[in-house]
Amino acid sequence: MIWSFTRLRAWLVVGACALVTACTSVPETPLSTDNGAFSRNGRFAITVTESDGQQKAVQGGFNWHDDGSRYRLDLTTPLGSIEARVEGRPGHATLTKADGAVYEARNPDELAEEALGGPIPVSNLRDWMRGRVADTSATDLQRDELGHPVSFQQDGWQARLSRYDTQGPGLLVLQRAEPGRRIVVRLAVDQP
Repeated sequence: MIWSFTRLRAWLVVGACALVTACTSVPETPLSTDNGAFSRNGRFAITVTESDGQQKAVQGGFNWHDDGSRYRLDLTTPLGSIEARVEGRPGHATLTKADGAVYEARNPDELAEEALGGPIPVSNLRDWMRGRVADTSATDLQRDELGHPVSFQQDGWQARLSRYDTQGPGLLVLQRAEPGRRIVVRLAVDQP
């Protein structure tokens, strides 16, 4: 499958669906509480390198708020306009693109399959943004001196997490090799 810029953006939107869980507004500053509320904002970049050496890239910003059961995520263009919004609750996820197209599914993985026409495992991204990893399914897990996961492989992704603050990593670099292409996702969280 050849990835277009639209598919790259859709992939990120759907992947980000797993990062968050939405409120009526997205706070400017990060929030983390004992009830599971979590907010982050930052920048993303996705690069897909095909086997013939051609590269396609897309970048922008993200803002999300997770109250523990519902989420809202806005993905923005580099100029700040909203490219897509993901909203959801347990058992339901919705992707609304700037052109008005709406995709709905029971969970982020199904949303990815519907939006892109093929399965992409995105469920772990939400935990990774919080600096959590399921030790039972991760391999080659390395932790820093504070016990934070800094490098591991899980569900076909090689993940590197760094620049930790009190809420999780400030930088995530995710790589995946597939037949005929290599995908690199970089998420940089703005510091409070």
